[in-house]
Amino acid sequence: MHLFGFTTVQILWTLTFAAMLVLLVVLLGRDRVRRFPWFTASMTLTAVRLLASRMLYGRLAPMTMSEIFLVLALLEALVCLLVAVEIARRAFAGASRRAWIGGTLAMLAVGAAVLAAWGAWPAWKTLSTGSTLAVLKLVQLAAQKASLLSDVVTVELGLLVVLIGRRFKAGWRSHTQQIVIGLSTAAIAQMAVRGIWQQIALHAAPQTQAEYEHVLGIQEKLYNANSVLFVAVLVWWIACLWIDEPGTETATAETAAASTDASMTEPDGTSLQDEK
Repeated sequence: MHLFGFTTVQILWTLTFAAMLVLLVVLLGRDRVRRFPWFTASMTLTAVRLLASRMLYGRLAPMTMSEIFLVLALLEALVCLLVAVEIARRAFAGASRRAWIGGTLAMLAVGAAVLAAWGAWPAWKTLSTGSTLAVLKLVQLAAQKASLLSDVVTVELGLLVVLIGRRFKAGWRSHTQQIVIGLSTAAIAQMAVRGIWQQIALHAAPQTQAEYEHVLGIQEKLYNANSVLFVAVLVWWIACLWIDEPGTETATAETAAASTDASMTEPDGTSLQDEK
């Protein structure tokens, strides 16, 4: 699909990168980095990976490209796990140590079960030969499994925050809950796309060039739909993080100012100062 000479992939890349930059500006300008440093680092790393994919694609040797993007993917997955820890610490700051330990073990157990059941594990011999290709396969496996684990943990954390977050420090209008809602939505979409494509790749057996192109077209549509949803999540974060949380000094001052303006206005809309 082309629009004004640009492909769908190019348009979605531009929208995603622009939204990422706006989100980073909001995080910096509204002083959210101090409260969510790992979330900011994750968004920065994602923006760097997007920019690298556009600037370096086709300009480096395939092996060098693989090394760069596999390392970036692994770093991004590890930072996403740290984001989950950061959100959990802010959402359940008042929880007891026993609740922390029990909840963490339960979430990791579910994540480990999903890792064991989702996808095939390559033979260890293919990963321990010591060659450059074996090292890249090992890094790729680590990045895929760490990304899947972070998605599962994020979805679990999102459910916990939505269900019981208001009992602690993650009410509906808190930035903590708004961030984890976006993270969970993106994680669910990522796992759905990954699962659907794995099933298609497992059962698809194209016999002609037209069938092969049809399968690739399905893959592109899945990835594009995931990109559209991620742009929507970025817009959600931009809007939510721009607004101060209820109870903060800035929000309280704005509410007081609005109340003062309302009290100085007559029911017909005329201002008391104008009458004077």
